[in-house]
Amino acid sequence: MCSPSRRSPAARCAVLAMVLLGAVKVQAASSVLIWPIDPVLEADQQASALWLENRGNETANLQIRVFAWSQSGFSDQYQNQRDVIGSPPVAKIEPGQKQLVRLTRTRDIPPGQELAYRIIIDEIPSARPVAAEDGKTAAAIRFQMRYSVPLFAYGAGLWSKEDMTRKRDPKGVGVPDLSWRKVAVDGRSYMEVRNQGAVHARLTDVAFKQGGQTRLLVEGLLGYVLPGAIMRWPTPEPITADQVLQVRVNGAPQAQSIAPGR
Repeated sequence: MCSPSRRSPAARCAVLAMVLLGAVKVQAASSVLIWPIDPVLEADQQASALWLENRGNETANLQIRVFAWSQSGFSDQYQNQRDVIGSPPVAKIEPGQKQLVRLTRTRDIPPGQELAYRIIIDEIPSARPVAAEDGKTAAAIRFQMRYSVPLFAYGAGLWSKEDMTRKRDPKGVGVPDLSWRKVAVDGRSYMEVRNQGAVHARLTDVAFKQGGQTRLLVEGLLGYVLPGAIMRWPTPEPITADQVLQVRVNGAPQAQSIAPGR
């Protein structure tokens, strides 16, 4: 299941202040379960499926959009596109019910290429007033939740995700080609990771190894590096160029060692 993100830090601070003052009643939005968390569009697929399930006790009103996803300036960039369409674009899901979202591509991907997209699912809060304990209408703030799911589409001759139900040409498997280097900006230390491979790299459980010691940088997901991109993350303390970066790539069971590059 993917993790939702709450938007507007300023709004969150305002909510916290009002809660501490006892001025309003705060309600969380309904809980949405999403699967699979890593959908793909293979070269021979025109469509793929994404399921949404409402695990909460209120109706979930959702808007589904698909954006082209690229990386530049060490950050994610999203652009409007019509190459992959999510249908339906709006869904109303009652508690305990599921909704199928069909992800359909409208053009072929160039052979040997991977294209990246982000499926953005916004939950639209209900306008229904909240009842207080005395039966009167209570002031309330409802959080608007946003879910972001990566989607990768492949051209002929390239694949990345293991699937035992599909016949694969081993020569077509794409792997990231990663290197890293340390940089300092305004007195802060950063780790830059470059991907010169044909497919994305999903980085988890990142650690640095030097001699016989291993220092964990982040447990769980650090982020993605798309093909041809460079991404940068801060490190809590300075790192040296002779350290080896250890990371699990694309859900591999074992960590991979990456030597520093230039």
